[in-house]
Amino acid sequence: MPRPGDCVTQRPIAVFDSGVGGLSVVRELRRALPAEPIVYFGDTARVPYGTKSPRIVAQFAREAAEFLLTFDPKLIVAACNTVSAVAMDALSAVTDVPVIGMVEPGARGATVAAGDGAIGVIGTEATIASGAYVRAIHHINPGQRIESTACPLFVPLAEEGRLSDDPIVALTAQTYLTPLGELSPKAVILGCTHYPLLREAIAAVLGPNVAIIDSGQEAAHAVAAMLADRGWLSAAGAPASMRVFVSDNPTRFRAVGSRFLGQNLESVELVDLEPHAVPSRIAPSVR
Repeated sequence: MPRPGDCVTQRPIAVFDSGVGGLSVVRELRRALPAEPIVYFGDTARVPYGTKSPRIVAQFAREAAEFLLTFDPKLIVAACNTVSAVAMDALSAVTDVPVIGMVEPGARGATVAAGDGAIGVIGTEATIASGAYVRAIHHINPGQRIESTACPLFVPLAEEGRLSDDPIVALTAQTYLTPLGELSPKAVILGCTHYPLLREAIAAVLGPNVAIIDSGQEAAHAVAAMLADRGWLSAAGAPASMRVFVSDNPTRFRAVGSRFLGQNLESVELVDLEPHAVPSRIAPSVR
């Protein structure tokens, strides 16, 4: 939380994910809040989180947060649905800086879009198994009908740069989502930050009458609302700086991450992530 005399408005937004997918959230943050400096960490040495146990996900999330706290952020965004589903309490235990995840904003957006209709949720195995979206939606509307579907292959396909026009992506989407589409949901939540890159293939299976809810986009709106409400918005001006860190293979991250971000990544820096990591351990940037 802000300290006496602290100029909170100038502090960065910190964002982390298990890998590159969280850059789709950064893209939405940059659109909504171009003046906000951002520090991003992708835990590429330990991706994916979606197949790991809640205990391990919580450990990784704490370590990521501890690293990002060295940059004195005003807010942390857990740009990973798996972390948001199973590790928000673990994050709250290591910091009093506000933390925004993906689940609550996504659930709110879906209930508005669906009205009294059914909602579909697609995500990683861990996110779906946690039931976090079901609980969040039912907290808003206890009578809402929900169908959840795990789509584990979507993450590696997106990481490999296979997008909606790839026939393998189209076939995978059809295999996962045809049963969901037959239930005629009014809205479907993209419960993974990788999934926006496959949005067209997903929408092609579900049909034009289904609202696609991007949890990252909804989270960006939640961040903007919180900063405005607390008077923490940076002064308007030129687009702010962004620093990007990874725990492994910055060269590959830069190439793949540019697709998620929607623009070229100028620099990606390698960090040896350990508990209580500090910036002095950061290797020279890869340009």
